[in-house]
Amino acid sequence: MRETLPTAATVSRLDLKTLRLFAAICEAGTLNGAARRASIAPSAVSKRLAELEHALGCTLLTREPRGMRLTPAGETLLHHTRRMLASAEQMALELAEHAHGVRGFVRMLANLSAIVQFLPEDLQVFLAAQERIRVDLAERPSGGVVLGVEEGAADLGICAGGTDTRSLAAYPYRGDRLVLVMPADHPLSGRTAIALAETLDYDHVGLHVESSIHAALRDEARRLGRPLRLRIHVPSFDGICRMAQAGMGLGTIPEGVFALLGPQLHLAAVPLTDPWATRTLTLVVRPGALPPAAALLLDHLRMTGA
Repeated sequence: MRETLPTAATVSRLDLKTLRLFAAICEAGTLNGAARRASIAPSAVSKRLAELEHALGCTLLTREPRGMRLTPAGETLLHHTRRMLASAEQMALELAEHAHGVRGFVRMLANLSAIVQFLPEDLQVFLAAQERIRVDLAERPSGGVVLGVEEGAADLGICAGGTDTRSLAAYPYRGDRLVLVMPADHPLSGRTAIALAETLDYDHVGLHVESSIHAALRDEARRLGRPLRLRIHVPSFDGICRMAQAGMGLGTIPEGVFALLGPQLHLAAVPLTDPWATRTLTLVVRPGALPPAAALLLDHLRMTGA
């Protein structure tokens, strides 16, 4: 295809229906898969894609034996498409809320540590003072929080302090410390503190592989040249505690989470002495002006964590 620079008039003719179909092709990986998602014929999907490429003057996807592959131009369009679709969905949500008397809607992403330890109380205080604001909170691993905020899927996020925040503005939020959890009769339960290196002869229970806690344990074990004996991965802190209670291995969770979950399961906690076990949680937002409700929440969380 002869590639030409699309004009502003050409781009302005792009409609949300076409962009949703393009995103469906990218997500499904095939025209047939996108057709099933959109409940239209594959030939109609192919025709719409050809019209889109013609309007933009560049190839967006190439056909390969295993499906469709994005070109660099396609990757650029997908990035902006996701932001535009997220903005359109946000607009619909906020307008629906305004119809019910709500004056603001905040989309928020946070990692598991922030959601379990700090956000319930911090959001309760905020929403008690801002009764006409609604917050949509979703959990993602720290890298996913950054990506979601960067792509416009959320107004603000909270991630682990060591996360690459890329183009986002970052502010300190809260601090926490990681501890090892284990049954009260475990050989290490009498220790007042311990380094991860001293635990590598024991089995461990790991949080999901995308979590910053799992990454910290994995990286430290690699640095020491020792294997991390992970017996099982679980998706949540309560899962770690239950597995530790059952004797499946040592679990690593934030100290604040242990205070909530550990005593009722009769678990012991030993703080980790490794420098990476003392952490900072970080607030992230896109540079520039925030929607008024999101700006109020950001200010509240920055002041709360100060």
